[in-house]
Amino acid sequence: MRKPIIIGNWKMNKTRNEALKFIYAIKDQVVSNDQVESVICAPFPYLRCLVKRQGSSLRIGAQNMHFEKSGAYTGEVSADMLSLIGVSYVILGHSERREMFNETDESVNKKVHEALTHQLTPIVCVGESLEQRENHTTNQVIEQQTVAALSGLTVDQVKKVVIAYEPIWAIGTGRTATAEQANETIGYIREVVERIYGKEAANAIRIQYGGSVNPANIKELMSQEHIDGALVGGASLDPNSFLSLVNYAD
Repeated sequence: MRKPIIIGNWKMNKTRNEALKFIYAIKDQVVSNDQVESVICAPFPYLRCLVKRQGSSLRIGAQNMHFEKSGAYTGEVSADMLSLIGVSYVILGHSERREMFNETDESVNKKVHEALTHQLTPIVCVGESLEQRENHTTNQVIEQQTVAALSGLTVDQVKKVVIAYEPIWAIGTGRTATAEQANETIGYIREVVERIYGKEAANAIRIQYGGSVNPANIKELMSQEHIDGALVGGASLDPNSFLSLVNYAD
C-alpha cells in the first residue's frame, strides 16, 4: 500500500513572517505522518527556519537545486546545502522551470541522481501542453519525460522517487483534468515504469496529480486507483485550505 503524499508548492510567495505564521497554524494540525506525508516546498530563504519548526508530521522541501556539488553557479544551491539544513524533498523539472529557465530532460535526470545521493526525495514533474493533449501526443510526451528523468537509476532508487503529473494547461488556470483523465495518464506512467524497472518498482513508486487541485476536488482525485497524492500550488498558500487537503480522508 503506497502512502499518500500531499505537497504544497508555494512558488515565489510569502514573506518570512507569513511563512512562519502559516507553519505555526498547521504544524500540530496535520494528519499523522503514518497516514499521509505532508510537505511544504518553500522559497530558499525560509527553508532552515521552517525545518526548525516543522513538527513531527510535516516536512519541508525545496523548489529546485543544481546537479553540481559546488562551483561557479551564481544563484544556485546544491543538494548538499539542502540536506545539511534538514530539507527532505526537492521539486525537479517543474514546467515553469522548463519553460522559463530552459531546464531539459537531461538536466532533470542529473538532478534526480544528485538528490538521491544526498538522501533527498526527488519530486519529478512531467506534463503535456494543451496543444500536445489536443494532438493526442500526451502519452508520448509523458513517456519521454519519465524515461529520461529515471534513466540510470536502480530499482531501489526508482522506488524512492515521487512523480508529479502536472498537465501544463491545468497549472494555475482553474482548469483541471477530470479525475478519470488524471488517473488514466498516471496509470500510463506506472506502465512505463513497469516496462523498464519491473512490477515491484511500478507498484512502489508514488505518482501525484497536480494542476488546480483544491479542497473541493481532492477526495475525488485521491479515490482513483493510481493517484497517490497531489502537488498543490495556490491552494497550499492558505493554512486552512492546506489542512483540508492533507486531512482529506476525514
